[in-house]
Amino acid sequence: MARHWTINGRFLSQPTTGVQRYAREIVRSLDTLIAERALLTRGLELRLHCPPDSLDFPLDSIECCKIGSTGGHLWEQTKLAASLQGGGLLSLCNTGPLLSRKHIVCIHDANVWNAPHSYSLGFRASYKALLPCLGKTACNISTVSNFSLNELVRRNIVPPCRAFVAPNGHEHALMWKPEHSVATRLVASRDTVVMIGSAAPHKNAGLILGLADRLGKAGLKIAVVGMSDPRVFNTGSARADARNIHWLGRIRDSELAALLHDSLCLAFPSLTEGFGLPVVEAMALGCPVVVSDRASLPEVCGNAALYAAADSPHAWFDRFMSLRNSGPYACS
Repeated sequence: MARHWTINGRFLSQPTTGVQRYAREIVRSLDTLIAERALLTRGLELRLHCPPDSLDFPLDSIECCKIGSTGGHLWEQTKLAASLQGGGLLSLCNTGPLLSRKHIVCIHDANVWNAPHSYSLGFRASYKALLPCLGKTACNISTVSNFSLNELVRRNIVPPCRAFVAPNGHEHALMWKPEHSVATRLVASRDTVVMIGSAAPHKNAGLILGLADRLGKAGLKIAVVGMSDPRVFNTGSARADARNIHWLGRIRDSELAALLHDSLCLAFPSLTEGFGLPVVEAMALGCPVVVSDRASLPEVCGNAALYAAADSPHAWFDRFMSLRNSGPYACS
């Protein structure tokens, strides 16, 4: 008997963060399993319904359809909901139509409650209204870590009896072929601390940037991936204009793989995370990671990372120097 499911493809019209990366890799993996005729996919018929402004996303076994003439929440609540024609719906990026009952939604975190100042007033208001409603109407809720599950349950967003954990994976990073650009080649070295930059307060980037002068005196530099405007960080003690901070902006996966492979470590000082995808990508590529000791990060990293308190610049400096002065990183 055929099982009909539609995948919410709104993520293809959104900027790519860890949430959208998660959706892309889940869909790619499902497509591969169907093509390989895996046992659990027998009788499974999947369609991917996307807004009209979505990027192309080539798949072999899953039909991709662009529907409607608009996008955003309105598309999701109206055009997507009307297109289902029975069967189930899988929404992988926090949101989905409220009127769908045979609906599995992945809510990645409770950050609009845990770190409200990281989001605009409109975004916070919409998520605080929508997520608890989805928690009540969807037949199942997934999330990406036990930490996130506990937070969503604690805040009465999802009922524990209908929630489960489906964590991020690392396998996609193994498919990246390291290839430097001119910019990444110039900055990559065993004296380079890589940081995935974001101005969101809960990412705590200012802690690492504030160490720039001290790191520079020790011969270390910082490569910031993702953000390209140092003015965003010019607050407090964060020396965003320091000469040993290199702003790379958005780079390709192949460039990130080469940068991580040839640098000292990835620094990930977040105050709260639903999962923390960059840390498993870095570890999969053989790059050491230094992470904060908060939220999901101890769960995700286990004993495979170095930890530092999220409010202690001295601890982060000590971890960087320990890496620099030990093993293959030691100076001759």
